[in-house]
Amino acid sequence: MVASATQLNTPGIKLGARDDVHALTDVTGFGLLGHLLEICRGSNVAATLHWDAIPLFDGVEALVREGYVTGASGRNWTGYSEAVTLDNDLPAFAGTILTDPQTSGGLLVACAPESVDAVLRIFRDEGFAQARVIGECRAGSPHVGVRLRP
Repeated sequence: MVASATQLNTPGIKLGARDDVHALTDVTGFGLLGHLLEICRGSNVAATLHWDAIPLFDGVEALVREGYVTGASGRNWTGYSEAVTLDNDLPAFAGTILTDPQTSGGLLVACAPESVDAVLRIFRDEGFAQARVIGECRAGSPHVGVRLRP
């Protein structure tokens, strides 16, 4: 966790210069759901996250199940839950993790589908081997849905 939290988001420089990258943000205080929702609102699109594709630190699930959660996670959910749908088959702790504020979160990138490989290559070249596709955006009212699988 320390290595991840202290790794600088260096891919952002190269990603921000690409025409096929439509949105780019660091995931911090509003959690993954909140930052994705801001992208959706700013771009007037809807998004779907695939829970099984979202990387988690080892032990996070156990910590959340034991009650180690932030107060801000609940406040984040209250602030934007009207624009989020969590499928019923998700683990009970999924919403807590997805709204958890991050001090030094990773980068969230929305790009053209045909540029996914190039974007992932930039991440890999900058030392972010865990980077992956975790969902997709589509035309629609600003909203985020979370499914167990694609």
